[in-house]
Amino acid sequence: MRAVAVIAGCLLLAGGTVLVVAADQQRVHALDDARAAVAETRQLLEAKKDTNHRLAETLTALRSQIADQDHRLSDPTGLLR
Repeated sequence: MRAVAVIAGCLLLAGGTVLVVAADQQRVHALDDARAAVAETRQLLEAKKDTNHRLAETLTALRSQIADQDHRLSDPTGLLR
């Protein structure tokens, strides 16, 4: 009876070890996937920042042109009223 208990205990220990190793491998794979997702997101963010910077420069130039045109179209003398 002791032999059966020892064998059952060893099997349970071995099974528990296998479960712990499998869970650790899943955790490692999940961390790798998360790191890959973070790296991809950072690359996308950098691309969006570059695009945003170019658009901001274009917007600034357009605002400058609008301000210049508004100044030219203004009626400081009140002649057109």
